[in-house]
Amino acid sequence: MPIDLIIFDCDGVLVDSEVISCRAHADVLTKHGYPITSEQVLIRFLGVSEKDARRMVEQEIGRSLPDDLESQVNAATLQFYASDLQPITHVAAAIAAIDLPKCVASSGTPEKIHHGLTCAGLYDLLAPNIFSASQVARGKPAPDLFLFAAAQMKVAPELCLVIEDSVPGVTGAHAAGMTVLGFHGGSHCPPGHAERLRAAGSGLTFDDMRQLPELVRRIAADVAVG
Repeated sequence: MPIDLIIFDCDGVLVDSEVISCRAHADVLTKHGYPITSEQVLIRFLGVSEKDARRMVEQEIGRSLPDDLESQVNAATLQFYASDLQPITHVAAAIAAIDLPKCVASSGTPEKIHHGLTCAGLYDLLAPNIFSASQVARGKPAPDLFLFAAAQMKVAPELCLVIEDSVPGVTGAHAAGMTVLGFHGGSHCPPGHAERLRAAGSGLTFDDMRQLPELVRRIAADVAVG
């Protein structure tokens, strides 16, 4: 299939941040009377937008969370980023090796995405084509963010290849009519994660970013992979 655009998720695909983000969410939610561990955050909210995660918690507890909850989570996340964040291994070389337009479509806030990519040394490789779920009505697993990113890049959805690590992300990209590669090489990915990504609509999964340039080449050339 022709590929005119590569759309990268951010957390867990470009930066190895999911464990850090889950720790920040767990700390803040527990402080506000919703006891939860990092592992539980990962299971429940991986790939879910901040807005949708908040709505899920509020429905469960029957009350509103603080208006500045997102700011509190961002502050905790950025503090952890400064000391602990690393890029996904080999992702910078993979990005550089793929000679196609690229963008980022992330459930994170613009501030979080910018800070994460900057801390990991990836921002200049992808800016300014960086899009957040805060720019659309519905986050993943809805297709809105992927369709928005494609429209901003002036590329038809069927010509987009999405790299995702979460079931909501794969579901949303598949619903947008895009081809999806499921990445399960982040430190947060549990056993069996590749199977979950395939069940959600990823035609192929991989766990090493050194594989990505060749996978892209073979998909673009319509060569069987897997």
